[in-house]
Amino acid sequence: MNLSATLNIFKLLTKPSLCLPHATISTFEGLSISVPAVLSKANGDKFPKIQAVVLDKDNCFAKPKENEIYKPYKHLFEELRSAFPGRRLLIVSNSAGSGEDPDGKEADLLEKVTGVKVFKHSTKKPGCAVDVYKHLHSIKPLGVTHPNQIAVIGDRLFTDVMMANMIGAWSIWIKDGVVKADGFLSRVEKGLPGRLRRYGILAPAIEQTEAKEDAKGKSTKETRAKVRAAKEKSAK
Repeated sequence: MNLSATLNIFKLLTKPSLCLPHATISTFEGLSISVPAVLSKANGDKFPKIQAVVLDKDNCFAKPKENEIYKPYKHLFEELRSAFPGRRLLIVSNSAGSGEDPDGKEADLLEKVTGVKVFKHSTKKPGCAVDVYKHLHSIKPLGVTHPNQIAVIGDRLFTDVMMANMIGAWSIWIKDGVVKADGFLSRVEKGLPGRLRRYGILAPAIEQTEAKEDAKGKSTKETRAKVRAAKEKSAK
């Protein structure tokens, strides 16, 4: 049982937009175009600057409970790994590397198979959202200074998408996945976005900090220029 998801789901009562993705693709094959391109429509047709990608495992790039890349997706996985090399790509799973994998054996195997770091966490998604951000932020070469530089990709609205929205990151929902899921929760999740959007509820807006910083910098330069001009005028 995912206690973290169960507790956090009550947040949807006051803020249902937390479970809405910024972009939706059917399967991992939807990433045949770049991650920024997938998110561009939600960003005013502009490619957001993504410094790191958080990737789910089960029913995303692998069959549930299997620690290997689904064969038809191997070339796409390598393309994603090339686009986000080294620690810019991070696997965050609620099986491998989680409390269900206390000795970390599954995480170690998955790292060996994929060549990608697996985040080890005791609190399942979405409850580990802040920990994931802090981890990426602490790796200085990545240049992750704000959650809007992170994209989270996964097949669950109540874990992957909520995790992204809880910290202000971009979210890409894999709606169908590797294996078709017909369970009750899966049916609820798949029907939920359409229902919420009919009521005018949209995915949370992403804070555009870069634009704000540029504007602040421009204002500062203008102020300094005015001060210099005033000093030069008084000196004459």
